[in-house]
Amino acid sequence: MTRFSGLLRLLVLITLVLAITGCGRFFQRSEPTETLPVEEMYTEAKSALVGGNLGRAERYYTRLVARFPSGAYAEHAQIELAYTQYRAGKYPEATSTVNRFLRTYPTHEHIAYMYYLKGLINFSRDNAFTERIARLDMTQRDQSSVRQSFNDFAELIRRYPDSIYAADARQRMVYLRNQMAQHEINVGLFNYHKGAYLAAANRGQFVLETYPQSEFQYDAVALMGAAYARLGQDDLASDSRRVLQANEPNHPWLSGDWPQRRGGLNRLNPFAGGR
Repeated sequence: MTRFSGLLRLLVLITLVLAITGCGRFFQRSEPTETLPVEEMYTEAKSALVGGNLGRAERYYTRLVARFPSGAYAEHAQIELAYTQYRAGKYPEATSTVNRFLRTYPTHEHIAYMYYLKGLINFSRDNAFTERIARLDMTQRDQSSVRQSFNDFAELIRRYPDSIYAADARQRMVYLRNQMAQHEINVGLFNYHKGAYLAAANRGQFVLETYPQSEFQYDAVALMGAAYARLGQDDLASDSRRVLQANEPNHPWLSGDWPQRRGGLNRLNPFAGGR
């Protein structure tokens, strides 16, 4: 009887182990990202992206690339994964995906788009939402993403000047160039109101030399004139005044209304309404 009971317990234990193992295999098989063929995985990811389910799209694209690292589906999945991450505001992840694609497929038919997307990622980084909602002056913040975006778009135009993305990239470069000039003017205004007049004058000169014909070139002239006047450099201040009178006679400095003690200049981003 004891021997029979021991055998019965052993059979129950074996049955239980087999049941647990079977359940584990069942749950493994039930995960679609581990079992679907590549075509169906791509279709699911694309459908999620179009439907706005960015988390699901990212998960499917990521797993597709991991399971099927080569082939047309993997290539398109990486392109759309980068876009999905960009749309989701995951800018570091999107940049990594783009850079990996550029290294792996340097002659891909959609390579120009990936250079363009890289520029868009840095263009949107840190400012798209806050500038639209809070109306913060983004030129008061760190400009590294601005400069990187400008360089990204410049690289696109250098490599693919006739691509369908080149015209928009050029427009964004104009805006970014003005933003960098605006940032320098705001720094110069800060120096001016702190009594660092030589630093303010030098900042204005830097804007004229580095960003000629920007929207802020005459603000740079006015900043130089105001600073020179404070420094007692009357001839240089008069030169600045004559330049403004000839080219922008309505500039507020000529009527004594500039520079005011304020947080700097601010102009809204014309690209903030869309991506």
